[in-house]
Amino acid sequence: MASPVTMVTPVITGELKSKIDRVWDAFWSGGISNPLEVIEQITYLLFIRRLDDLQTLAERKARTIGTNVIENPMFLPGQENLRWSRFKNTAPEVMYNTVATQVFGYLRGLGDQLGGDGSTYSEHMRDARFTIPTPALLSKVVDMVDGIPMADRDTNGDLYEYLLSKIASAGVNGQFRTPRHIIKLMVEMMAPKPDDEICDPACGTAGFLVAASEYVRETHAEALLDATQRQHFHRSMFHGFDFDSTMLRIGSMNLLLHGIESPDIRYRDSLSEGASAEAARYTLILANPPFAGSLDYEATAKDLQRVVKTKKTELLFVALFLKLLQPGGRAAVIVPDGVLFGSSKAHKDLRRTLVEDQRLDAVVKLPSGVFRPYAGVSTAILFFTRTDSGGTDNVWFYDVKADGFSLDDKRNPVADDDLPDVLARWSSRLVEPVETTWSELTRDRTEQSFCVPKADIV
Repeated sequence: MASPVTMVTPVITGELKSKIDRVWDAFWSGGISNPLEVIEQITYLLFIRRLDDLQTLAERKARTIGTNVIENPMFLPGQENLRWSRFKNTAPEVMYNTVATQVFGYLRGLGDQLGGDGSTYSEHMRDARFTIPTPALLSKVVDMVDGIPMADRDTNGDLYEYLLSKIASAGVNGQFRTPRHIIKLMVEMMAPKPDDEICDPACGTAGFLVAASEYVRETHAEALLDATQRQHFHRSMFHGFDFDSTMLRIGSMNLLLHGIESPDIRYRDSLSEGASAEAARYTLILANPPFAGSLDYEATAKDLQRVVKTKKTELLFVALFLKLLQPGGRAAVIVPDGVLFGSSKAHKDLRRTLVEDQRLDAVVKLPSGVFRPYAGVSTAILFFTRTDSGGTDNVWFYDVKADGFSLDDKRNPVADDDLPDVLARWSSRLVEPVETTWSELTRDRTEQSFCVPKADIV
C-alpha cells in the first residue's frame, strides 16, 4: 500500500487571483449576485475555450499526417465563427451577439452534433443558459478566461478551486463545500489505488473525486504510464451523482480542469431511485451527503427501505453506500452525530448492520465548528468495509479537537491541528499487524484515540 503523501496544492498567482476578483466584482455590479450563477457562466466559457483547443489539436494532427480529414471535429464547416479563437477578437457588441445567439445554441446541441457521444459534458450543456447581461462584461470575462494558461493542469485546477471557494464565502442555497483539508484527510486515510472504482453519490462540486484523482497521480504515477490503467483513470474510475444540474456542470468541469478527460458525472436522485442497477459496483465511496431531514416513504427507493426503515436522509445514505459497494469495498463518509447516538429503532438497526454484518473500521469525531459559517452541526467520519459477513473486531476512535482553523465563523488558520496525528496513528496499522501489536490497541480510553472491542460496542 502506498505511504501517505502530503498533497501540496500550488496556489494561483496574485495576478490571476486579482483578475478573477475583478471579474467577480464586475458580475456583482452587473446584477448577477448568485455565486453559483457566476461560476456557471465562467464554466461555459472555459468549456467553449477547451473545445477550440481540442479542434486546434485535431487540425495539427491532420496536418502532421498530411490529410484534410479532421478526426472527431468539434466544429463543422460553417461553424468557424463559433470558435473561441475567432470571436474573442471581435468587437464587444459583435462578440455578445455571436455568443448569446449562436455559441450557446451550438453548446446545447453539442451531444447531437457529436453523434450523441454521451460524454457527460455534452449531456450537462443541454440546458445551458447565457445570462451575462452586457457586452462590456462579456468582453471582460473573455479576456480573463483567455489569460488562463489552460495547458497547466495545476493552474486550471487551482483557478477553479479559487472560484469554488467563492461559493463557500457566500454559503449559497444551503450548499456548502466540505473543507478541503477534511477531504484530503479522508482521501489519505483511504489511500485510493489505480484500480479502484470511486463513487460519490452526492458529489456537488466533485471535491472528493478531484482529491482522489490527485492522490492517485502522486502516489501511483508509474501505474498511469500503463495504457489500460490510464484509460481506466480517465474514463471509468470516477463516478459522481447529483440532482442539481448546475452542480453537475460545475463538478464535471472541476474534474476536466484537473485533467480527468471523461468522468462519469450523472443526474441522479440517489435516494429515490433504486440503486439496484449500480449495486455492488464500486470499491471506494467518499462522501459528505446532505443531512436534509426526512423524505416520504413513497419517494424513497424500496431497496434502501429494506436495509433501514426510515425517512431520515443520513441513515438512508449510509444504507445506499453499503448497497453500492462491492464486497470488500471501503467507505469514508461524513455523518451527523445522530447516526452514532440516535435512539430510534432505525438508528439502532443501522448501527447493528455496520457492526454485526459489515466491518466498522473507525469513527473520527470532528469538532462542531468544521462546517462554520454555514452550519454548527456535530459530525463524525465513519470508515467501514462491506463484507456481508461481519468482521468488526476493534473499532478505532479519534476525537479531533482542532483542525488547524479557528472553530468560529471566521475559520482563520491556527497552530493547533490534530489531523496529521490522525493520519499518522491510522497509518501505523500498515506497519504493525493490527490484530496483535498495533500500538493504538493498548491506549487508554481517556486518550484522544483508542480502540474499542466489538463486544463493548454491542
